[in-house]
Amino acid sequence: MKNVLKELVGGKALIFIIVLGLGGSFQNGFHLTAISSPSPYIQSFINSSWTYHYGDVPGEKTVTFIWSAVVALYAFGGLIGSMTFRLLTSHLGRKGTMLLNSAIAVVASVIMYISKPTYSFELILVARFLFGFIAGLGGNVHVIYLGESSPKKIRGMVTLTASTFSSLGKLAGQFAVLREILGREEWWNILLCIPTFFCVVQLAVLPFFPDAPRYILIEKGNTEQCRKALQCLWGPGDYKLEIEDMSEEQAFIGEEHNKSLLDLLKDKRLRWPVLSLLVITGCIQFSGVSAVTVFSFNIFLEAGIPEDKIRYVTLGIGASEILISITCGLFIESVGRRALMWTGFGGMSVIMALITVTLYLKDYSPVIPYITVILIFLFIIFHEAGPAGIAPSLANELFIQSYRPAAFVFTGFLRWLGFTILGFIFPFLIAVLKSLSFVLFSCVCLIAALYVFFILPETKGKTPLEISREFKNIRACGSSKEDVMCLETKL
Repeated sequence: MKNVLKELVGGKALIFIIVLGLGGSFQNGFHLTAISSPSPYIQSFINSSWTYHYGDVPGEKTVTFIWSAVVALYAFGGLIGSMTFRLLTSHLGRKGTMLLNSAIAVVASVIMYISKPTYSFELILVARFLFGFIAGLGGNVHVIYLGESSPKKIRGMVTLTASTFSSLGKLAGQFAVLREILGREEWWNILLCIPTFFCVVQLAVLPFFPDAPRYILIEKGNTEQCRKALQCLWGPGDYKLEIEDMSEEQAFIGEEHNKSLLDLLKDKRLRWPVLSLLVITGCIQFSGVSAVTVFSFNIFLEAGIPEDKIRYVTLGIGASEILISITCGLFIESVGRRALMWTGFGGMSVIMALITVTLYLKDYSPVIPYITVILIFLFIIFHEAGPAGIAPSLANELFIQSYRPAAFVFTGFLRWLGFTILGFIFPFLIAVLKSLSFVLFSCVCLIAALYVFFILPETKGKTPLEISREFKNIRACGSSKEDVMCLETKL
């Protein structure tokens, strides 16, 4: 631990991680939670602004549909943002793309702020789309920027800080929505603009930091600038071994830079890494964590928790996320990725099944709603200690430089498409199925746990080529010897 701290303060790495985090995954975390508590105020505003513009009172289904669109457009914006990741990073680099992302956040906040005085729920939809766009683009850039800037021996710990800042953003959102802070009906538009302050900080500070060292050397071919970038982030040194590793990968790739998503999906040599991303990312989205985060207010109401207590319960959940994320960071390099992930998914599966039972029995005892709260706390703990902390680093570790941007586009597409679908249908799902909707989430978590336990190799401290040799030992039904041997070839 002392060696890690020494590396972080030897250069500007610690400041770099903080600045990158505040303008990166922090934004997504804040917007995920901040939208839940003021939802009654926003729905009331939708009702009144509809009447103001169209002269009649909208029906309940109309308001529900528009509110679902407010939630779903955030996810759709994230989907579009993640799909533009490869194009923007290839032209602007990691740093330039992150700065563009923060500039868009400022524009989105202006639109959100003026939606209330102009009495326009349509502007809320536009702002939510842009907030989603910066979350999708910024989340991807944040993780790849960290992964391509950190030494291999602490790569997992550094990359996991993306999850920590996401949890910090969630807690900040939960804190900001307290009635004593900004949780009042007249301030909801200001509330949703708060995180942009940190984007302004990033716009002011990030230009003084270098681009990702691996990007500078492998894609730009500038060894000296790469060395200077490493020295800026991690302190004095010649970084001979790190540069040799990058140069070897550069020679291995040759001229094959920036493969497209189609190239990634068509390459049979990458089918197991791609399938792993598909299963893990998809299962995380349909594990129920997004529903718990965005619709926590509704879930706790369904569980029977008094409305005036819900905000404080969600605040406690946010605090536990940060503590568990930090704890996971301390153990990720010793325990490994695989063990943390399959135990996390397994625990989430069991807890979702128990939540189904407690929601069904909530009227039989006044104690049961509080058991539901405890179970949701445990669900978040297992999620943060496993899938949330490990998944962001997979695209960095399973693919070499030429395929890595396409892998991030792929995971971003899966993540935000799943969030779009779930965000739109969950209000209707919980209204129709009630507690039984959580049975579906439990099954998804179980599938993920089994896949990680039986299929996914350990990636700790390994290069993509070493990981590919682990994948080649997998024998799927109907696999031929020729198919297996192709995994030995270069990625």
